[in-house]
Amino acid sequence: MFTNAGTSSFTAFLSKAAPELLPGRRALPPGMAADMAPHATTIVAIAAAGGVVMAGDRRATMGNLIAQRDIEKVHPADAYSLVGIAGTAGVGIELMRLFQVELEHYEKIEGAMLSLDGKANRLASMIRGNLGAAMQGLAVIPLFAGFDLATSDPARAGRIFSFDVTGGPYEETGYDAIGSGSLFAKSALKKRYRAGLTVEDAVRLAVEALYDAADDDTATGGPDLTRRIYPVVMTATAEGTHRLTDAETSVIAESVVAGRMENPGG
Repeated sequence: MFTNAGTSSFTAFLSKAAPELLPGRRALPPGMAADMAPHATTIVAIAAAGGVVMAGDRRATMGNLIAQRDIEKVHPADAYSLVGIAGTAGVGIELMRLFQVELEHYEKIEGAMLSLDGKANRLASMIRGNLGAAMQGLAVIPLFAGFDLATSDPARAGRIFSFDVTGGPYEETGYDAIGSGSLFAKSALKKRYRAGLTVEDAVRLAVEALYDAADDDTATGGPDLTRRIYPVVMTATAEGTHRLTDAETSVIAESVVAGRMENPGG
């Protein structure tokens, strides 16, 4: 059984071979458990000319406490797509890693990469599998984005998908944000976003949106100049996924902070 998976879905294989390893298959005691685990917060994604940008703050909270200051919530899903997590941090990280294996397994079995829509649907089914835990407060909601290799117009190849707690996938237009600071991040993006942004401009806009979210949401961490902790910023273009270095992100973040010192209101 372990040498012949028999399916291109690693999750389906695992559900037969070792179902207890899947996040949604574990038995939970009755009652709410939301306050027992750290929670990840704000992620933003912006479609740009030539690709898509995704960025996330670094704070995880547990109630009114900062559980971790430098958690990483944005990761490559595969060579051309990105996934960011908000919600229960531990479940989110596990789900993200399982999704990475799911896409890699599909490529090895089928000899081809899933379409971007196919990747979004696979992620949706994995979220749906966690519904029982989500109803007890251990919810995780990812944001998925990528460069669509099947699109004839590279300028419109950056696509973004959001999900609800039941696994419903929804394609977003232009930009989206998830997490506790998403209301403030999307409000900032709504004023500043323009179709056809360059990837470089979208990176700057993503960092500014996270700054605005941190300004109004205590669970979202802004750029920490003292500890030199900056948002994780990644891009997905025709060249593949790329993570900005800390040095590159620090220049942008410090520029945003300097600009707000001159004009704190916006």
